[in-house]
Amino acid sequence: MSLTYFRKLALYTLVILLISLVYFIYAFTMYPDTPERETFLSEIGEGFGVLGAWGLTFIYGRTILKLLMGKGPLAKRLIPDYTAPLTVSIFQRLLNFLNKTHVYLGITTIAVVLLHIILVGGLMNNLFFPAILILIIWQAFFGLFISWKLSPKEVKKFAYMVHAQFLTGITIGIFTLFGHLLIDK
Repeated sequence: MSLTYFRKLALYTLVILLISLVYFIYAFTMYPDTPERETFLSEIGEGFGVLGAWGLTFIYGRTILKLLMGKGPLAKRLIPDYTAPLTVSIFQRLLNFLNKTHVYLGITTIAVVLLHIILVGGLMNNLFFPAILILIIWQAFFGLFISWKLSPKEVKKFAYMVHAQFLTGITIGIFTLFGHLLIDK
């Protein structure tokens, strides 16, 4: 993996973290506390939130595993003279499983996250959560064009470039962390 790539990724992560921190401090000091609703449905919604977090972990864990193993066109562009390893390791088997289940896990995760948002309720007062919702729908929309058999090649190519961004996952993770911290204050 290219050191320049990791620097750019770290810089992007730091910028998103700082912007999120500034908004978090502003919202923490200026907005009233979010009233906690302890209902049967909100408790179920919190369970869906945990499932959604695990789903996102597996989805983006697949991306991290691909980067670490040097798989995919991104790695071929970043690692000069890359040749694939000849042995099939447990990581390769895990990656094969995650590749086969990625679409189904992605669709399920989107549904679970939406159920979490609906059942817990009151999350739209916090700007992190509409942004997360937009980013998840963004990822799903372009993922749909990749898997849809009727998509033209140019659309599939563009959709892959947009959908395969690890940057979106970093943003979703940071926004999720700060959004939940605002709710739990």
